[in-house]
Formats: sequence, structure tokens, C-alpha cells
Amino acid sequence: MSGDALAAIRGARIAHLIESDGPGGAERTVVNLAGALQAAGCPGVIVIPARGEGWLAREAASAGVPVERFDLDAGFTPAAVRRLADVFRRHAVTLAHSHEFAMTVWTGWAARRVGAAHVATMHGSRYYAGRLRRRLALRASLALGGRLVAVSRQLAGHLSRDLWIRPDRVVTIANGIAWSPAPPAPLRRLLGAGPTDPLILAVGNLYPVKGHAHLVAALARLAARHPAAHVVIAGRGELGEALRALARRLGLEHRVHLLGFRSDVPALLAAADVFVLPSLSEGLPLSLLEAMSAGRPVVASDTGDVRTVLEGGRLGVLVEPGNAEQLAAALDRLLSRPAEAARMGAAAAAAAAAYHVSQMAAAYAEVYGAALRDRRHSGVASRRPSHSATNRLPAGE
Repeated sequence: MSGDALAAIRGARIAHLIESDGPGGAERTVVNLAGALQAAGCPGVIVIPARGEGWLAREAASAGVPVERFDLDAGFTPAAVRRLADVFRRHAVTLAHSHEFAMTVWTGWAARRVGAAHVATMHGSRYYAGRLRRRLALRASLALGGRLVAVSRQLAGHLSRDLWIRPDRVVTIANGIAWSPAPPAPLRRLLGAGPTDPLILAVGNLYPVKGHAHLVAALARLAARHPAAHVVIAGRGELGEALRALARRLGLEHRVHLLGFRSDVPALLAAADVFVLPSLSEGLPLSLLEAMSAGRPVVASDTGDVRTVLEGGRLGVLVEPGNAEQLAAALDRLLSRPAEAARMGAAAAAAAAAYHVSQMAAAYAEVYGAALRDRRHSGVASRRPSHSATNRLPAGE
């Protein structure tokens, strides 16, 4: 973290809020950021759903960051906002950092109530834009004084247009990772693959937006040239059985492997020959940054800031999202040209250093400092809002 940015916020007590606590990219970013800031002298607390999965809570405990559980199921009401404000008071929060739509709407009003600064980050998807009232609720919350961050330039543009705010009001901060290499996992033995069978690895939850069906279809197109290639997917989600059924229909049931959630992604990457990101939509996926850090040759959908990170194709092969034919051709290229694949992987590993969690934390420290100055200059003090102001809270979904 830069010295100036750290000096401006050291001692600030930061609440990091997110509406889910499963093993996803946004959740991992929250715990990475909270841990880095706490180590730099900014104690914090992570606020998660009262009835969540518990993954993020365990990760936070490992990072030494306390967790506060909050009941989101009660609905977005003035009483619920008061309860969140009480959480902020109990932890002496001076800045609240919300992630994604729901927590941003809640946090804007609760932070205003206690006089805390507010920073909001949106990750990856535009699901907030599906309904007009969601956009209005998000805009209203941010209008109370929050600073808005997007994890990719593409998403920043969407936010500006969707929320009717000036482009210069949206800051882009790339995700960062804390990378630790690991010895290769014994994947070939576990999967029954031969010692030279190519392993194509994807990491991501099994949701439609992750595009895994297109990856399975691409493997079918590769069958003639690479009959021994295996696709390995690390992630859990609703499409597991559908992907298995697709693999059976294509005669690939022995070459498509769904591993479920894995906590040993560095070891999986070390064992893989190629990493593939077949997503239909992304901001800046952590799995891509991890694959680059591991020096894996990459095939990735041209979405979000993937093109920027891969330097227009110098550090990996870009394909049209949802295009199984292009995906197959790109995989064939890297599997057939190992020297080119190795060069790409080495160049990607060198470039990945720019996406370390310390760089992300430094960028957020700048935004936090500006948000804290905004709050001091506005003269907003901790107070109970008037009855009329409370009644203007936007309706929940």
C-alpha cells in the first residue's frame, strides 16, 4: 500500500459488507482486501448474511478479521436499516465498504445514519440493471454520499449509463490476489488419465454465465485432433447434472470431470496444461489472475477487462463468448504448439505481479481517503434521521 494513502486512512475502522458468503470471486476479494487492510493498520469487520454458508466466515477467521452476521431475510425496512446502523456503532465503523447491489442499498442508508463514509463496489454482472426500481434504489443509496467502484472498465461504463451518473464518478479498481504456488495435484492419477493426456482446467461455479456448456461442446470438436484431452472443472453449482448429461450425449463422460468446490486451486493449476475461461460475462475474474500467476497458457472469453489483462491477446488467446468453435480452435492451437503455449504462460506470470492484493489495497486506500474527506467536509454527524427521511427509503425486491 502506498505511504500517502496509508497515512490518510490508518486507524480507520472499516466494515466490509457482502450479501453472500459462499466461495465466489467477490467473496474472496472481500476477505483478501479486509485482511490486507487490517495488516496495514485499518482494523475491520466483515458483515455477512446471518444464515449463509459459512465459507467466508472461515476464511475471515484465518485472516484474523472478525465477522458480524446480519439478517437480510427480514427485508429492506427502516427497522432493518437501524439494526445495520447499530452494527456500525458497535464496531465504531468510520467507513462502510459494501459489495454488490443489495448490501450497497442497505449500507448507503445505514452509513448515513451513523455518519460513516461509504464506498460501494460492483463486481462482474449487471444483474442490478434488470429492473428499473433496482437502478433507482442503487442510485438513491449512492446519492447519499457514497463513492462507486467497478472492477472493470466495461462495468464502469455500464454503471454510468445504468445509473445516470457521470463517468468520472465511477472509479475502476482491478481485483487483486494473494498468490502462493503449490506442488501439482495428482490429477491424472485421480482421473484415470494417462501421463501425457492433456488436462484443460476451468475454475468457476457451475452457473450458466460461466459458459461451461460451451467448453464441453468445444471438447467434442477437439476429439479428432486431441482424443485424449480431458476437461476438468473446479466449482460447484446448479448445472452439475446438466453438464454431466451433456457430456454423456457427446460421448465425453470419461473425459469431462466435475471436481466440485476445491480449496487447492494453485495445485490444480500446477497440474493443468491449459487454463480456460469460457465465461459469457465477467468483470475481472480472480481465476484468470491465478492462472496467469501459475504460468498457465490461457484461453479466455473476450469479456469485461479480460482483453486488457491479457494485453490484447499477447498473454493468452481471446475468443468470442459462447463460441464453442472458436474455443476449440484456440485450445487446439495451444495444445498443438507447446513452445508458444509456454512462452505465453511465462509472459502472463510476469505480468500478473501487477494484480497483487497489495496493489488493490493501495487503490482502495486512495478511494477510502477521499470518501472520509467527503464525510468530514460535509459536516455529517452520527444522528437519527428524521421520520420523513426514513419513510423515503426505496422499496426492496
